[in-house]
Amino acid sequence: MSVNKVILVGNLGKDPELRYTPSGAAVASFSLATSERYKDKSGEWVDKTEWHNIVAWKQLAEICGKYLHKGKQVYIEGRIQTRSYDDRDGNKRYITEIVADQMKMLGRAGEENGGQARSGGEPRQSRPASQAASQSTPAYEDFADPPFNPDDDIPF
Repeated sequence: MSVNKVILVGNLGKDPELRYTPSGAAVASFSLATSERYKDKSGEWVDKTEWHNIVAWKQLAEICGKYLHKGKQVYIEGRIQTRSYDDRDGNKRYITEIVADQMKMLGRAGEENGGQARSGGEPRQSRPASQAASQSTPAYEDFADPPFNPDDDIPF
């Protein structure tokens, strides 16, 4: 048995790019920055930012395209995928990305960053922290269609 699960909380580096496959499946892609801060050997604070390529499919892709924008803080849950392609010069290139199957918009209610997206509906306002802490993570079905199927069309 193996597990391929990723959980990220970060800020969008650009607005999502929403495209459609020839068969009509929506796909959104965007970059997400996660940061950590630590002290180096000399005692100086160092900020390290890691950039992640995020891909969302179908209904989740449409929600991302509609409600997310550069700078927005989000929670992403998904899996790591590495794929290859040939560039214009015929060189083989590899890309590692996170295929999202859940997304939550973070921030306080009423703020630019506030609210959560649910597939098939308008964003709802975030619950107060005391309520949010007492409730479990929403079910997989609340956010997305099943993850990308390798047999589906790939628009890139």
